[in-house]
Amino acid sequence: MTEQAPLTDLGVPDTQHRGLVSLLPGPLQPYAMLARFDRPIGSWLLFWPCAWGVLLAGGEARWGLLLWLLLGSVVMRGAGCVYNDIVDADLDRKVARTAARPVASGRVSPQAAWTWLISLCLVGLVVLLQLRWQAQLVALGSVALVAGYPFMKRITWWPQAWLGLVFTWGALVGWIEIRSDHLEALAALYAGSIVWCIGYDTIYALQDREDDVLVGIRSSALRLGARVRMGVAAFYALAVAFWALAFWAMRPDWVALVALVPVALHLGIQVLTLDTEDGENALARFRSNRDAGLVMALACWVVGNAGII
Repeated sequence: MTEQAPLTDLGVPDTQHRGLVSLLPGPLQPYAMLARFDRPIGSWLLFWPCAWGVLLAGGEARWGLLLWLLLGSVVMRGAGCVYNDIVDADLDRKVARTAARPVASGRVSPQAAWTWLISLCLVGLVVLLQLRWQAQLVALGSVALVAGYPFMKRITWWPQAWLGLVFTWGALVGWIEIRSDHLEALAALYAGSIVWCIGYDTIYALQDREDDVLVGIRSSALRLGARVRMGVAAFYALAVAFWALAFWAMRPDWVALVALVPVALHLGIQVLTLDTEDGENALARFRSNRDAGLVMALACWVVGNAGII
């Protein structure tokens, strides 16, 4: 093991909580950053669809379940990041924003990274066991999608679509934990969540366009080119439309659709204020989807609480 580098050498430009990670013993810091504990935005984006599924299905009183799903989102997002970094180590070394990642930089060996990945998955297993068997089966159904994601950027211009399938799978898990009917509402909720993810991850990909071209990585941001803003607007509009169908399926009343107005406005403001040439601007718009997820959760709570139970 080489001498530990200062924490300032371990981070990446979008690190949010360097100070929190710095409280850990030095040898543990690279592992926390490998699991992206310094960047909780990904955990929130994984968690919110879980919460939407629970709340729209009428599980507004299942606060314990929501806490379990939040823990599961943190550890499984961390596990996914570790796996992604193991697979992408060679590519990460060629991209300025990711070259300092622990595996790519050599701070964590591949063998140690695999051990850390298994440890995170064991915590995820504890969360899985809190669910009823139907929801457990649904949750396990995402494993193949997760395993395939790191390779999508090599073979398709739309890895964000695959990420949408993976990162919003929790909507299915949360819903099935509560109920197994009104699957038309669930399908619409999931479809809207997928295109929402495509939209926000296209914004995130704006930061890496130049490096992605150099190393041969594909993304929706590159595919859309000068039409990125229009593309993101279309994805967000589709998301709101699908969510409206989900709400209508649960409560066929125009008043229910009013609950979507705040999240629609939030997404619209993202598009209007997006500067596609400014990486910091794009990162801020991407991160604001944590708040969009909360606003959507409140909408699901309102409609689910008054819907067909």
